[in-house]
Amino acid sequence: MSAGASPALPEADPFEHIGLLYSAPGDYAEGCAAFARRGLEAGDPVLVAVPGGNGSLIRERLGDRAAEVRFADMAVAGRNPGRIIPRVLLDFARRNAGRRVWIIGEPIWPGRSAVEYPACAAHEALINAAFAGRDAAILCPYDTTGLDPDAVRDSHRTHPIMSDGTASWESPDYTDPAEAAALFDRPLPPPPPGAHREGFASLTDLAPLRASLARHAGAAGLAPKRVAEVLMAVNELAANAVEHTGSGGTLTVWAEPGALVCQIDDTGHIRDPLAGRVPPERSHERGHGLVLVNELADLVRWHDHAGGTTTRLYVTRP
Repeated sequence: MSAGASPALPEADPFEHIGLLYSAPGDYAEGCAAFARRGLEAGDPVLVAVPGGNGSLIRERLGDRAAEVRFADMAVAGRNPGRIIPRVLLDFARRNAGRRVWIIGEPIWPGRSAVEYPACAAHEALINAAFAGRDAAILCPYDTTGLDPDAVRDSHRTHPIMSDGTASWESPDYTDPAEAAALFDRPLPPPPPGAHREGFASLTDLAPLRASLARHAGAAGLAPKRVAEVLMAVNELAANAVEHTGSGGTLTVWAEPGALVCQIDDTGHIRDPLAGRVPPERSHERGHGLVLVNELADLVRWHDHAGGTTTRLYVTRP
């Protein structure tokens, strides 16, 4: 550096993650449409991933320009919150590589269950890590009248920028993504009495483990294709437990209203908070297994504790 030259300033992160607070359908539609229009007017690709009929509100407000927007039903694509970053957000960004992407993503809406919420909030926090440095803007709407007040308060922790549709401001409560996600790593309620438990210690134990799980999944009413997917997800978790701990673990299975639940307990720890959410760049690299688990399950809850990790999969059943 020559004498008297000023040091180069670090480049600002182009990524914007905005929490939109709204209290009425009209405010929702206009706030989302205004964001989408900004992207369209810049000539950039826009994705709207919101649950159910909310997409229709935005379509109507956009008018003819709605035809330029890609829409997805978040209640389907993001049924498992752990699936949203790899299969919705990053997928759209990669399909439009080299361009700034504008995404409206609504992972938390009235009707999400209490068991789903921690996974949803952790997802919101981890978007900031997954998209750091990426040329993207993501808007996440929050219904201040329909959501639990705690969910609205949490939005200030997981979004660096907040907006009410007319003004935007930096959130004073914004928290480091990994720290914020850890706040939602909450203990799970114990399995019910009578749940089936089966230990495994080596890869040779996995075939009988799958056979036993297949019987329980079939008895719970899952279709054969869904049974095969459950076996694939649980096998991946069990194989990881054997490989990374050397001591295997325990599978616990039970049925509850609306879901088959499969839980793997092992002595390992997942150190990367983005594990299962950011696929490796190349197909032959390791790290696809947990992404596959998120793809196959309808909900995944992870809990890291002193003794290891509990991974609980929920699979919707008739």
